[in-house]
Amino acid sequence: MKTLIWPWPTRLFHWSLVLMTVGAWIFSEFEEALPFHAALGYGVGALLVFRWIWGVVGPRYSRFRDWPLSPVELRNFLKTFRNPPPYPGHNPAASWVMIGILSIGSLVVLSGIATYGIQEGRGPLSSLNEIFSPEMKSVKEIHETLVTIWGILIGIHLTGMMIDRILHPEQRTLQSIINGYKSLDVPPASMTKIQIGIALILLSFSILAPVMALQSSSFLTKSRYTEVDYKAEHELFVSECASCHIIYPPHLLPKSSWVRLMSTLSDHFGDDASLDEEDLRKIEAYLIANAAERSPKEAAVYLRRSIEANATNVIIAPSQTKYWEKRHAKINPKLFERKEVRSRSNCKACHRDIENGLIEDRNIRLPKLRQKEKK
Repeated sequence: MKTLIWPWPTRLFHWSLVLMTVGAWIFSEFEEALPFHAALGYGVGALLVFRWIWGVVGPRYSRFRDWPLSPVELRNFLKTFRNPPPYPGHNPAASWVMIGILSIGSLVVLSGIATYGIQEGRGPLSSLNEIFSPEMKSVKEIHETLVTIWGILIGIHLTGMMIDRILHPEQRTLQSIINGYKSLDVPPASMTKIQIGIALILLSFSILAPVMALQSSSFLTKSRYTEVDYKAEHELFVSECASCHIIYPPHLLPKSSWVRLMSTLSDHFGDDASLDEEDLRKIEAYLIANAAERSPKEAAVYLRRSIEANATNVIIAPSQTKYWEKRHAKINPKLFERKEVRSRSNCKACHRDIENGLIEDRNIRLPKLRQKEKK
């Protein structure tokens, strides 16, 4: 006898969570895809909110109170693992794993929002960037650790499904998450109109959230930073420095690097860029006042730490740091030889907003290499 165990909202939640989680994980591997990673993260968050509520107000078998979560039931299930009594919904082991998946998944989303706010200065927690910017690496590591734990729990869930399919194929547990039915003689899950309405409203947010997050003006992803007009802020800095190369935002180097750079202008990367004393002091004062120590921006924090970790000499170019090398390690070296790039110091070739004081992941555009240039 076939019985409906998982109605469509539960199944839609399950497969939407699978697709969005896989998508978020794939996008996390590409720096310029961070907006899509964040958007799908919000989608996952909306799905988890639905499932927590659905576990309270949902139909039979989807409700948490119907899950066999007592330690005694878990122990008895493990003792009779090869031939346990039939469970219409989750068995005791699956129930505990699912609670873990929902709990750790929720922490993954919350830590992701915190990381987005503290490291990127974006989203509803962007105000934390000013306070916790020195800890942005630790917050990101917490997020990544939670993702790893979540992946392990998902792996346990999948393993359990495969074992159940091998040992108890007659119950059609795996097929049930597709069509909703198990081969059991038990009361079916049924939904009221109120439950259907709740499901429609809550699940719609899992679509709306990613769409909203992809809008730069949305509160979910809005940046606390705005473009800087360096010419209006310090015209002398722009007229002297930008006459030979792009404008490098002062927050890309710490005070010690700017002092060293300004004291060696007679040999400025092979050129004589000497200034008269008054102009030199004015520009130097501006650079020091806006150096990396004064900025909670991601690039400022990581570049400063990378430079301070080098005790042998004072680095005067971001591209000389280990942090820069690590962030650009996956880029084909041939790209820096292209006419529109020319060198590693030409940040503007890929970071379109750098001369406005921003280095946003969503604005990264890598010039495409021709097939013969990749070799």
